[in-house]
Amino acid sequence: MPETQSSRASDQSDGSDTRSEPPETPESAAARRARRAQFLRDLNEARELRDRVQPRRARAARMRQQMRMRTFRW
Repeated sequence: MPETQSSRASDQSDGSDTRSEPPETPESAAARRARRAQFLRDLNEARELRDRVQPRRARAARMRQQMRMRTFRW
């Protein structure tokens, strides 16, 4: 990822901050799906790590989720 940061720095040769402006070309759907998939993988990994580190809290969260699913109406 460092190479993307250096390329961004070279793109802004005039020194203006363009973060608030939307990109000129919209992101492709495939790139968006790839980014979303990576985010969901990282989120799942973080959740699993938290469950291993805090088993009591994880058990309570599982119980709350089960209650939510039992009381949910289709």
